[in-house]
Amino acid sequence: MFISQEAITERKAVVGVIGLGYVGLPLVFAFGDAGFRVLGFDIDPRKVELLLQGESYIKHIDAARIRQLLATGQFTPTTDFGRLSEPDALLICVPTPLTENREPEMAYIEQTTDAVARTLRPGQLVVLESTTYPGTTAEVVLPRLQAGGLQVGRDFFLAFSPEREDPGNPSYGTTTIPKVVGGTTPACRDLAATLYAQAIQRVVPVSSTQVAELVKLLENIYRSVNIALVNELKVLCHRMGIDPYEVIGAAATKPFGYHPFYPGPGLGGHCIPIDPFYLTWKARQYDFTTRFIELAGEVNTSMPYYVVTRVMDALNERGRALKGAKVLVLGVAYKRDVDDMRESPALKIIDLLESKGAVVSYHDPYIPELPATRSYSFSLSSVPLTPETLAAVDCALIITDHASVDYDLVVRHAPFVVDSRNATARVQEGKEKVIPA
Repeated sequence: MFISQEAITERKAVVGVIGLGYVGLPLVFAFGDAGFRVLGFDIDPRKVELLLQGESYIKHIDAARIRQLLATGQFTPTTDFGRLSEPDALLICVPTPLTENREPEMAYIEQTTDAVARTLRPGQLVVLESTTYPGTTAEVVLPRLQAGGLQVGRDFFLAFSPEREDPGNPSYGTTTIPKVVGGTTPACRDLAATLYAQAIQRVVPVSSTQVAELVKLLENIYRSVNIALVNELKVLCHRMGIDPYEVIGAAATKPFGYHPFYPGPGLGGHCIPIDPFYLTWKARQYDFTTRFIELAGEVNTSMPYYVVTRVMDALNERGRALKGAKVLVLGVAYKRDVDDMRESPALKIIDLLESKGAVVSYHDPYIPELPATRSYSFSLSSVPLTPETLAAVDCALIITDHASVDYDLVVRHAPFVVDSRNATARVQEGKEKVIPA
């Protein structure tokens, strides 16, 4: 089928989603629920096998929804990229990490685009959703797709629409978060906007793919800079003997000109720790230094070191060295109540603690084992959170403030608690045992 406005609005178009992770799988549901047949692609056979069995590998995604789409025939997961010619619209949702030198790692986008190019047929719409630097769609994706002779805007259509997923957010999901769409040509933009409008409540068209790419970076840079500001304020407040959370809470009563951000042990997730550096890298090509962004990155990157220093100082005040001390880390997910540990500051903190000789254990109700990552490989499994477990360690260190954890229990039974999330704010007894970090 040569994709058209009518094919989209009449639900005759088939949607393909490449990458069935935290971004791609919710898109499958959005378009499946809207009445489209969806073909899902992933290189991980384990994920595809679980999906075919009607099982979910992401905590906040209900397996019943997977089984429903499978039963109706609206969703088919596959590892066969030879089928990329079947969908009329292809949505690319692959990772965009950084290299060790904080430069964009474009291999996933390049390899996926090459796979699409091998099967690209007249009439297909291709949309990149992966967060990246301004110019990626035009400079990386477009030349690969046009190499076979098809012309964008005439033979096929290309757009960029940044993902805006917030795993575990109870207020906003894929269909209720406005969707920014930029096209390589006006026809590309209009087709992509029409497609998303069938499944998402509000679509925001912009003038180009470059604008759409920069929108996503700005959103996360805004958060990174403001989090860095309150992280720096937190360090100063601890030296001054002032509660930073009381300061932030009081400031938040101002009904205009202020939005509260909260400090923590460092940035986590796939977006905020990474996305700003995509723009700093691109800016250097224009002989421009993004000093604000890079300074924020330095502040946020330093926070795991600060947390470990707070643990060392607290142990030292009690006549105990960090070397040989038993430290129980509470929470290794990058944020509360999710099973996602991508770029979690807990990993860096555990690595620093172990490098200094601490004996580390952890508890996380959503992550039973620590899988190997690009940077770390720990042989640790979650331990039960019991009075006996807490009493047997020298220190409990709160990194992720999961709502299901009983912090009264933690404070009551641990020798002392280092709290990097203000998770113990409502604890009534034993507050003298809590050291803010």
